[in-house]
Amino acid sequence: MRAVVQRVSEASVAINGKIEGKITSGVLIFLGIIAEDTSADIQWLSKKISNLRIFSDKEGQMNLSLKDQNGEALVISQFTLHAQTKKGNRPSYIKAAQPEIAMPLYEQFISQLEEDLGKEIQSGIFGADMKVSLLNDGPVTIIIDTKNRE
Repeated sequence: MRAVVQRVSEASVAINGKIEGKITSGVLIFLGIIAEDTSADIQWLSKKISNLRIFSDKEGQMNLSLKDQNGEALVISQFTLHAQTKKGNRPSYIKAAQPEIAMPLYEQFISQLEEDLGKEIQSGIFGADMKVSLLNDGPVTIIIDTKNRE
């Protein structure tokens, strides 16, 4: 499971011109899933994101987490995070999980994040053509891969 986590002042996702999810201060999470991902990956990633200290304290130091800030989260499925670009110019998405595997894991991740943060999580619609808008705060962008837990 791979996530691109962006600290945002605001973010939203629209589908066919209709806003499906919208947040103010918090994180926008692009989530890519492979077939080998498990509930252990979901739990680890959710806890990591919930407790990631990427928000500024009163001294301007990044010492506060999303949980500390009572911040919001918007989760967007993005199979292209597992693109392979080694050969040629057309990315291969062979590592990305098929929808019948990825969709339940995506939904489980949102549920786990809701549990870890104690609040409703905003999201897009799995597999839809989405238009994502964001105001990156910082900018702060962190890439996390559950298969490379550094």
